[in-house]
Amino acid sequence: MASGIRYDSIFLGIKFGMSQKDFYTHCWELNKQGLILQGPSNLSVQYRLDTTLMRSDTYMWFYPDFQDGELNRMPVEFSYLAWAPWNPMLSSDSLLMDVKQLLERWYGSEFIYLENKDKTKKLWVMVMGNRRIRLFIKNASTVGADITDLYRVKNEN
Repeated sequence: MASGIRYDSIFLGIKFGMSQKDFYTHCWELNKQGLILQGPSNLSVQYRLDTTLMRSDTYMWFYPDFQDGELNRMPVEFSYLAWAPWNPMLSSDSLLMDVKQLLERWYGSEFIYLENKDKTKKLWVMVMGNRRIRLFIKNASTVGADITDLYRVKNEN
């Protein structure tokens, strides 16, 4: 952030600083183009990544957080469509590496690996200017990503 360089682009034309109205309007347009759908229980946006981007068809679900009326954080979840407990090739460990490579291609930078002393918390982090991306395993089938605008964040957990 000391460089003063800003990276407001998140993905699919969604940007930090968008109002809720602009976000909904943009998603409505993406939906009309057939690029996105409503996610589970209508609580998220669903985007399907195909095998040209991932090892297996993958769902990406997202819904932003807004602070002072502006998009400041984008929590994202990824899961292979064909995931099953008996299919180790599609475990969250494999998915994590797929998502890591995808995001490195999208954002043009690399992640660094971090863990706490007792190795109970492990994640990959990428910071470019104001945009921080944290990547982690949520459970056996799901990888989480948290894309945050460090200029707009006030209170973090």
